[in-house]
Amino acid sequence: MPDSVLRLTFLQLIQRCDNATISRPTIDSDPSSEFDKEELVPLYLSDLPTSKDHQIPIGLLRPIIVEQLKFENEQSRRNNQRDLWILDYGQNSNKPRVSFASWADSPSKRSAAMEKLCEQWRDCGLFSDVCGPKKWRAELYPVYKDPFGPHDYPKDDDESKETNFAFEMERSACALFGVVTYGVHMTIYQELESDDSRLLKIWVPTRAKTKPTWPGYFDNSVAGGIPSGMGVFEALVKECMEEASIAADVVQKYARAVGSISYFFRTSAGWLQPEIEYVYDMPIPPDIDPTPFTPKPLDGEVEGFEFLDQNAVVSRMRAGKFKANCALVIIDLFIRLGYVTPDNEPEYMKILTRLHGRFEYERWKM
Repeated sequence: MPDSVLRLTFLQLIQRCDNATISRPTIDSDPSSEFDKEELVPLYLSDLPTSKDHQIPIGLLRPIIVEQLKFENEQSRRNNQRDLWILDYGQNSNKPRVSFASWADSPSKRSAAMEKLCEQWRDCGLFSDVCGPKKWRAELYPVYKDPFGPHDYPKDDDESKETNFAFEMERSACALFGVVTYGVHMTIYQELESDDSRLLKIWVPTRAKTKPTWPGYFDNSVAGGIPSGMGVFEALVKECMEEASIAADVVQKYARAVGSISYFFRTSAGWLQPEIEYVYDMPIPPDIDPTPFTPKPLDGEVEGFEFLDQNAVVSRMRAGKFKANCALVIIDLFIRLGYVTPDNEPEYMKILTRLHGRFEYERWKM
């Protein structure tokens, strides 16, 4: 069905984004999806039973990736190099698992190994739809031992202190390993009130048609990933200038953290993207010059911005014209500002709870 005739409910918009399941069908599963039948194998940092990292999964691997890692080990042996992976899977394994070999026992060693592997896959054209030259971001993302834990980073390359940081890897390749990634999304908006009504207007960008993902779709006012070693608010300040020409002092004074959303997204090709997005608001005060809050394209990732009223935003959302996770951020905004309530939305509780998922993380151990 063409986007122009879609009329998606808010819950359906969430289901489009939070669409992955782990080896079992759910009421929201696509019955025609072949990927829900795949057996996913958890990825661990260590195979040593004495290690505290032995029972903490950091990612989920599809069968095609498990087979490729097996092949990578075989290639290492042919080249008289050490295996990077410990693979325990197949019919004789009670609990299939893949882990880093014991020699890769520090963030720097794991990061270096992943850098070599991902660049090798890029250069040989393997998984080119994910991390090929046209998809390559040249940006490192952090991987944490506990995806819900602190966003720390070794200081001055000192790895002697215990941290939640496990390693870093190329952003585009994260979906191949099913690791949790993180981003920041901010809505710049204004509420105009009269005696009997409120009008909400939101700054909405159109993604550049040259973007490697979701080209030409509508987005949140400012959004981007959190690079390895960068703080959450620091990443927001960076994105505000790069994408929207919003000065750092404006962001620091007026942006406010309002929570997060989380979802388990599976791409149309089956790749896994569990994501946490930290959500910020920047309401435009009614009594000051709005010029500093007016976004303007800077780095070429945005074609232009529109200041749209709520009805226009909702219409485009229901037509499927927003990037999937951006629709969730706007729904969260509508709930927090009181435009979506238990009285006007029959699926309110389903929507509210679905915006804050845990990726079925307790089942990653299988």
